[in-house]
This record gives sequence, structure tokens and C-alpha cells, in this order.
Amino acid sequence: MGTRLPLTPVVRELPEMVPFIGPETFERRQGRKLRVRLGANESVFGISPAAGEAMQAAVQDNWMYNDPEAYDLTEALAQTHGVAFEQVLVGAGIDELLGLLVRIFADRGEPVVMSNGSYPTFAYHISGHGARLEAVDYVDDQVDLVGLAARVQETGARLVYVANPDNPMGGWRTAKQISDFVDAVGSDCIIILDEAYADFAPQEALGDVVTQSVAMPPGNVIRTRTFSKAHGLAGARVGYLLADVKIVDVLKRVRNQFGVNRIAQVGALVSLADTDFVASVVDAVSKGREQLRQVADRLGLNCLASATNFVNIDVGGGVRARQILARLIETDVFVRMPSSSPGDRCIRVTVGRPFDHEIFAAALAEALARSDQP
Repeated sequence: MGTRLPLTPVVRELPEMVPFIGPETFERRQGRKLRVRLGANESVFGISPAAGEAMQAAVQDNWMYNDPEAYDLTEALAQTHGVAFEQVLVGAGIDELLGLLVRIFADRGEPVVMSNGSYPTFAYHISGHGARLEAVDYVDDQVDLVGLAARVQETGARLVYVANPDNPMGGWRTAKQISDFVDAVGSDCIIILDEAYADFAPQEALGDVVTQSVAMPPGNVIRTRTFSKAHGLAGARVGYLLADVKIVDVLKRVRNQFGVNRIAQVGALVSLADTDFVASVVDAVSKGREQLRQVADRLGLNCLASATNFVNIDVGGGVRARQILARLIETDVFVRMPSSSPGDRCIRVTVGRPFDHEIFAAALAEALARSDQP
């Protein structure tokens, strides 16, 4: 008889939960490589050549610990966004930062508000820290900002999460709508504004909703950004947040001091400066979204409007979407689908290169034909 693990009550009561099944898992199950990897919203367009060279050069210094302050990268980010150095915190991707925010703002049993079916990793952190998820349904495939604000007021939540542009639906709200939402939520609740896809967003979706100095409101808004999308550094795990200095100070008490490795810091710093490369990726993504829309049109399907590096293709229902998803995986084509209604009527496809889209289109046509068979 094995030893009973002395787990904390929170961990003992946790359900089994995995936010994402990685594409490598499917490859191991099937014993072969995927033909197309368009499910994880990575950038198939690679990384900045300058960043790649800098990262290779940094390998020889890997015997040293990384700078726990990520000073050079933090300073460059502060200058880029026009905020104080003390308002920036770098972490191992947005995922790590979300976990820290739940840890410091949501106690066991306390409510945390987000959209139903929104970014699963945030829900994973809510559960992992013993907080209570208060989910608000989407309305017309869009985040219900009015509903989220109302749920905050009803529950007294101290933390609410909004992604803009949104994952998994791909839509966006205007800066004015976000500003009105901030006002409706009030100053007693911390607002996480996840802008992972900001590089692809129209200007109307981006606004100055975070304080530009510690003396200016709203001090309860936290903006999160990443190098995983347009910069192509998903495997390096570099994210950051912009927030009031008081929030950053608290986060520094609990963060992993050496969480972002030396090579990742160097790569992100050089990529941040390579604006031409990032612009080329944004342009390629825009063209790729149109190519995927044309694929959907040819197959009699609709694409939802997107301001991200992925599109949702409406296949008409959750059962059919799951069937199609399974058949695509069987043919080594990796895509995903939103987990909850209304998005679960869709398959979500990351923008790839033209030849990726060709393989995907042929596989989707076959999967659709099979799903229509009795």
C-alpha cells in the first residue's frame, strides 16, 4: 500500500484537467509526424533572422544564470510602450503571468469572471488555485462586455479576464468599448486585458487603456502581451505585462526570479527591434486569413471575422465539428476547435503558408464528405 500524499485541500479536490493536448501528443499516438500543424496559433513564418543569430551567439553564455530582472528587455519594452520601467514585468509567457495574477488576487472559493470557453489556461489557473469560475456566455460570437461587468458587480469578483482580440473566437472590441467596460467594472476589480494578438488587431481595437504613469487611472487594468505570435518565439516562452507599479511590486514577491532564460531574453530583445520582420509576418497573416476564407467559400462554409493569426470555420454544429476534427487528425492535419458554445460549431485554423492551406483544404474536403455520410 503506497503512502498517502499529504496534498493541500485545494489540490486534493482538483479534477483532472489539461488545457491543451499538444500536437506532439498526437504524433506519439499515431507514430508519425503531422503533415500540417495549424492548431496551436504558432507562427509558421519563423523568427526574426537577427533574433536567431543573437540567440545562437547567446548559447555560449548559457553557463551563466539569466538576468532575473530581464533588465535590458524590460527597459526596451517600457520605451516601446511609453510607460515607466517599474510598470513592466517579463515572465515565461503570458501563461505564467496569468497564474501569478490569480494567485495574488483570487483566494480559495472566490469568484473570478471570464467568458465561457475563453482561453483555457486561465480557467486552469483559476481551478488550480481553488478559486471559483464565473463564466459569461458569448453574444453573437463576441465577448459580452456588458455581461462580464454585470457578473463582476453581482459576485463581487476581484478579478476579471478579457482577451482583445479574443481567443478562441477571433473577434475584437473597440478601444471605446473596452474603456466603457473598464468604467462599468469599477476600481475594486482587477481587469486582465489579454492582448496576445494585438499585433494583428485593427487600430480601433487598441487604445490607451493602461495608465501611462503611476499617477494616472485606471490603475486596475493589466495588459498582457507575448512574443509567441507575431514574433514567432512561442518555444522561447516570453511574455510581459504592463500595469500599475503597485501591482508589479506585488508580483515581484511571488514570481519565478529566473523564469525567462538568457537565450529567450536576448531573442525577444532583438526581435522587438526588428519591426520590419514583425510587419512582414502581420502582412503574411492577413493574406493567409483571406486564403483560408477562400477555402471555406469553396466548400460552402463561412469564416468568422478575425483579428488574430487564426480563423474559425463554421461547419454547422458541435457534433459535426468534433467528427471533422477527429478525421483531420487521422490524416495528420492538426487543427483545434473552441470548446464551448457558440464556438464549438467551428474548427479553428491557424494561418499557415499556401502549401499548408492546400493540404488542409484537401483534408477538410474529405472530412466533410465523410461527415455527411450516414
